[in-house]
Amino acid sequence: MEQYLLYLTSIAVILFIGLFIALLSKKLKISNILLLLITGIALSNVAFYGEKLFVFPTVFLTSLGVLALVMVVFDASSRFRWKTIDVYTLKALRLAFIFLILNMLLLSIATTFIFGIKNVFLVLIFSSIMVATSPDVVFSMLNHGKNKANKVIEILRIESIVNTPLTVLIPFIILGLMQTLNVETVIFSKLLEQLKPFLMQFIVGIGAGVLIGLIVAKAMKKTYSETLSPLALITAALLTYIIAENLNGNGVLAVTVMGLLFGNLYIKQKELLYSFSSIFGNSLLILVFILVGIGIEIPLQDYVFWWKAGVLFIIYILIRYISVEISTLKQGFTFKEKLFMTLNIPKGIAVAVVVFVLATKVADIPKLSIILNLIIAFMLFSLVISTIVCKFENWFLNRITNK
Repeated sequence: MEQYLLYLTSIAVILFIGLFIALLSKKLKISNILLLLITGIALSNVAFYGEKLFVFPTVFLTSLGVLALVMVVFDASSRFRWKTIDVYTLKALRLAFIFLILNMLLLSIATTFIFGIKNVFLVLIFSSIMVATSPDVVFSMLNHGKNKANKVIEILRIESIVNTPLTVLIPFIILGLMQTLNVETVIFSKLLEQLKPFLMQFIVGIGAGVLIGLIVAKAMKKTYSETLSPLALITAALLTYIIAENLNGNGVLAVTVMGLLFGNLYIKQKELLYSFSSIFGNSLLILVFILVGIGIEIPLQDYVFWWKAGVLFIIYILIRYISVEISTLKQGFTFKEKLFMTLNIPKGIAVAVVVFVLATKVADIPKLSIILNLIIAFMLFSLVISTIVCKFENWFLNRITNK
């Protein structure tokens, strides 16, 4: 069989299996992402005459990862509206940033101690990614009609909108800093010189995002085409990333800035464009999650790894609970509501896409594979726990309306 036919066949099989899994998860009322990830891990162990059946070239995986990354970042950042900031938004912002700070401090220390990873950049990348929450992953299992006004769900929903851009942006900022700054040989007098390329990434990224964002807003302010506008939006997001990266800027930051401008400026038929971008992004979800399971070799039989990962996850849950306690102090939340907010921290498409892109750099960065395995383990743990928690939503969310 020709090589291109082999790749196309593999993609078709993966999509077919993914569609079946999506239908099955809807029937069982459990997270489709959990089943997709498990399916990917299972498929990674399928071999024919000693060779893996599902193997893709690195260039294809990198390109697909970047495309998914751009769509996820744009979709998440464009949904943050300054004019909709209310009391729930402020509470969600407080929770998101407290969780981020405690995670990058305490979880980084715990990861270094338990897994012996001395590279501070790697543990910071891991702890920043673990800030991600994606309640929409499991909220499909909740009774929306019954709990749509519940303040706990509203805070979690807003938190996921706030922390998704951070989850994607911060790891790549740290990665850029790691590539420009040598911690072992850094001299304080030359620190600014070593940080110059890193600072330029910020400047170029923000500049490219503002430029393309304003052009898009100007062009789409009064004009809308059912067929061309969605295509123009995707093209603009990709161009923003490409221009920033080619100018040695931060492409993720550029797309984030463009998304913020798009979300907060007037665009004709904006909601229809959101619908299209979400559908386009969701079409990548099946492929990305299964390929993440296939592409990253999980040490399934390494019991020491899973024991350590389990201990680290318990520490992570404690950090989350402390964050919830601090951010909701004297605000009238019950213990069960705080527990629901603590345990409902599933990892969604944003984390999968970051893992997908980082996986292409394993050969260049020592011990990155351990970090990726940890992320996959945490994704599995968090999705399982969130699924169980949602089955007992009535016990946790015994208050249906706002006070």
